[in-house]
Amino acid sequence: MDTTATLEYLGDLQLKATHTRSGETIITDAPVDNNGKGSAFSPTDLMATSLGLCMITIMGIAANNSGFSIEGTKARVTKIMASDPRRVGEVVIELDFPDHNYSEKQKQIIKQCAKICPVSQSLHPDLKQTVTFNFS
Repeated sequence: MDTTATLEYLGDLQLKATHTRSGETIITDAPVDNNGKGSAFSPTDLMATSLGLCMITIMGIAANNSGFSIEGTKARVTKIMASDPRRVGEVVIELDFPDHNYSEKQKQIIKQCAKICPVSQSLHPDLKQTVTFNFS
């Protein structure tokens, strides 16, 4: 089994993650409300952001396979923390699609992708996933 990433603790609650295949790196920092500086994505920020990234990636694959484009799609991701235990309680994703005159069938394909993306399927069922689709 190939390693996905290597992690290095840099000190002061910051880590460097290196993607094994590409060598690309990201830095994380603990959030301000949990002793960090909030100078970079926190691990829970990345989890919430990964949900949006995965949804749009699967939408892009489905759109390509169905002969239409979602190029220009944008999203806003909001992570809402919960306590007892401290965890992400909800991820709110607002998707803004460009004006491509999507048919109802294409809109249904796009909406279904949000439900079936691997990150969505991997998260605990108690995590609320609120997704809004804004078609121009």
